[in-house]
Amino acid sequence: MFQKRKNCEMSTHVFDSNYWENRWKNNQTGWDIGHVSTPIKEYFDQVEDKTLRILIPGCGNAWEGEYLYSIGFKNVFLLDIAPSAIEHIKQRITTFPHEQILLDDFFKLDDQFDIIVEQTFFCALDPTMRQAYVENAYRLLKENGRLVGLLFDTDFGNDHPPFGGSKKEYEGYFGAMFNFKHFERSKNSIKPRMGRELFINLEKA
Repeated sequence: MFQKRKNCEMSTHVFDSNYWENRWKNNQTGWDIGHVSTPIKEYFDQVEDKTLRILIPGCGNAWEGEYLYSIGFKNVFLLDIAPSAIEHIKQRITTFPHEQILLDDFFKLDDQFDIIVEQTFFCALDPTMRQAYVENAYRLLKENGRLVGLLFDTDFGNDHPPFGGSKKEYEGYFGAMFNFKHFERSKNSIKPRMGRELFINLEKA
């Protein structure tokens, strides 16, 4: 059964495209670590099938997407709701196919993928959207598709992004629709996030 965090009721903001566009225009992009996240890099370094269709929602500057494309994953799709994020990507990664850079809403996307990469997107959503996130990830994944990436294992106590959580809470959300191939504290997080992230590899049930 899905659970909702109590502090989701704290939020009075609407974290829509206008909210994120303003964050970009005001250079309020503290989530951006400036390079591909180590756990995600090392996971994909071991994946041999380069034909997989991969979606990175809330991609921001798309460091993960840039890295995956550079090592041969050519079916990578970058998705963000903020126009400025999309423009940043197109200007910064000039070799990336523009038709695979999507200005769109994750919850309205109509496509299917082998892997969805989770990197600071889940925590950017109002916690009331977490059940919808799980259901939509399930919808967008092909049979045996996987949700791979990182979730914060800490409570920020915020009424604005990022919103944290716990392993137990996340198990309540994902357990009904996904098989847990890996769901443990990340051992190779970047230093500022060490001990505060879970690495997830969840297979569509």
